[in-house]
Amino acid sequence: MYAIVEIAGQQFKVAKDQKVYVHRLQEEEGAQVSFDKVLLLENGGNVTVGAPAIEGAEVTAKILGHLKGDKVIVFKKKRRKGYKVKNGHRQSFTEIQIESIAASGAVKKAPAKKAEPKAKEVAAAPSEDLSSMTVAELKELAKDKGISGYTTLKKAELIEALTN
Repeated sequence: MYAIVEIAGQQFKVAKDQKVYVHRLQEEEGAQVSFDKVLLLENGGNVTVGAPAIEGAEVTAKILGHLKGDKVIVFKKKRRKGYKVKNGHRQSFTEIQIESIAASGAVKKAPAKKAEPKAKEVAAAPSEDLSSMTVAELKELAKDKGISGYTTLKKAELIEALTN
């Protein structure tokens, strides 16, 4: 049994108990990770292809360690110009071991909900508060009150319309 799964933006052909080097993952060493974007699944000659991913399929793995790859030297030179630049790069990798491949029964995690910004509560009773506000805040207040044509009004006209 093997699967083609997308991990950190790249596709890998994985089998049970296989060790794979992938781009650096955020989880700690020894943590369990699961990948639900399974693109192809082969089980005893029976091939299932997703469109784009197979619903309910999941690959679980254990993080063995974080490491860096070999250094790659990038050397640029232009002849007869006196231009030379030498740079180096070491890619960060994570070594994972595939523990299981589930064809179905995996529950897809809901994305974490972000807290919605709270709307500003602005009291429009005293005229002093309105004069200290910016034009954008006044226009937003006029929009909330349902005043039509507030987009073309100037600050003084907005204050007058809001106090009436």
